[in-house]
Amino acid sequence: MMGHSHALSGAAVWLAVAPALVALPGVVSPELATLTGPILTPSELVAGAVVCAGAAMLPDLDHPSATIAQTFGPATWLLSKGVNAISGGHRHATHSLLFAVAAGLGTYFLSERYSVARDILVVLMIGLALRAVGIGVPGKTITSAVVNIVLTAALYLTFLMLGVTYSWIAFAIGIGCLVHVIGDCLTERGCPVLWPIKGRWLLPFDIGIKTGKTFEKQILGPALSILVLALLCLRLMPA
Repeated sequence: MMGHSHALSGAAVWLAVAPALVALPGVVSPELATLTGPILTPSELVAGAVVCAGAAMLPDLDHPSATIAQTFGPATWLLSKGVNAISGGHRHATHSLLFAVAAGLGTYFLSERYSVARDILVVLMIGLALRAVGIGVPGKTITSAVVNIVLTAALYLTFLMLGVTYSWIAFAIGIGCLVHVIGDCLTERGCPVLWPIKGRWLLPFDIGIKTGKTFEKQILGPALSILVLALLCLRLMPA
């Protein structure tokens, strides 16, 4: 799948499942759950959608040649090179259930112990989400990186001023990575879902989505955009 399809899928799934998070201990405080009822606060909901959208791009950091690796210029390119070397190349370790679980658990332990690590993850997820939906200047790698840095900083500061706590960040990142794996299983190439066990999961009879072709660009992409907007309106609508 293309980047915007992954990101929109991540945002849509977050908006669909976020209300259930109030039932999980430690995700939101009892006071907040009492105030918000079945959903998180509006700012938490939107921040979660952005973070989950970015996390839905996280597995593709194993591809240094992809546009997403240029999100923050040399910084994310070097990160992508490292991920590529460690994971065994594109669509290997990072495109698996094991990676999704590890990303979620790793985020939980890091964010619980180090607020700086949590903030770095938030900034990275925001940047990946913005880049995935096409924020940037075509053909201008450095200019695009600067634009992404400025917009990421602005969005991060906005969430900070709105009091977003990120107690749910581990769920958002784990869910986003899982959505990416499922999405790529629907393409013609599939994914090594049970890595390190060999074998790719994909749809039978060559009916998988052809990445970047007409169906994804003209049908799937617009449909996901409408779904995200519809879910956002539904979740933010006064009871």
